[in-house]
Amino acid sequence: MDHLFITVVIFLVSLMLANHFRRKYSNLPPTIFPTIPIIGHLYLMKRPVYRTFAKISAKHGPILLLRFGFRRVLLVSSPSISEECFTKNDIIFAARPRLIAAKILAVNYTNVAASSYGDHWRNLRKISASNFFSTQRLNELQDERSEEGRFLVRKLISECSSPVNLKSVFNEFTLNLMMRLIVGKRDHLPFLKWFGVNGLENKLIALQKKRDAFAQGLIDRLRKVRRVEVLAKDTKINKNTMILVLLQLQETDPEYYTDELIKNYVLVR
Repeated sequence: MDHLFITVVIFLVSLMLANHFRRKYSNLPPTIFPTIPIIGHLYLMKRPVYRTFAKISAKHGPILLLRFGFRRVLLVSSPSISEECFTKNDIIFAARPRLIAAKILAVNYTNVAASSYGDHWRNLRKISASNFFSTQRLNELQDERSEEGRFLVRKLISECSSPVNLKSVFNEFTLNLMMRLIVGKRDHLPFLKWFGVNGLENKLIALQKKRDAFAQGLIDRLRKVRRVEVLAKDTKINKNTMILVLLQLQETDPEYYTDELIKNYVLVR
């Protein structure tokens, strides 16, 4: 047992020394010691995490290199350094980690939240900026936002006689508003309950199948609505919902704006 203990201690010390010299000669930001093998700096994390980060930054400096397991994490608390990260070095920080959840749920890292910097990511960002988050588009969807705001006020008034869980109320408000902007009605999302399960690959695959079927149903329904609209020239249908806008783009470039791309785009919202 003594020999085993000595061997383990030597192994751990060797890992720590190797990490120290690798960091010293690779021009990386300063870090915190000890960096425990395997878990890195996860032993420092306590809830709420943002307060933990604030304490670490106040003690050790405005830029630090941490390790969460095998991943390196850059902790920045200086406004000037943050500006440098997102202006001079924005392309470097635009990359996304290759997580198993993103591979499955984002269909091999192809949606806007998981895609790395490149032509595809820039085009998805352009779609968001020009078609959904521009001042003109937001003004066109003002009625939906106002109506959901009125629903929220009425709900709070009807429930004010007893304690109200504001977190739940505002989560429901946000979800309903997003669905109004995406599909034009207050659909519920049956797959959301799956987000509480363990991160096992088979669970993620099952979740993705449910999400995919749900999103495809929305697309098919609105594609049918659009066809009826074109035939009947019905001006009452809101053409500004996210899926209808993407279906219009699909007509101009069907090879790029596939149903798969539309599903990935709306689900990340």
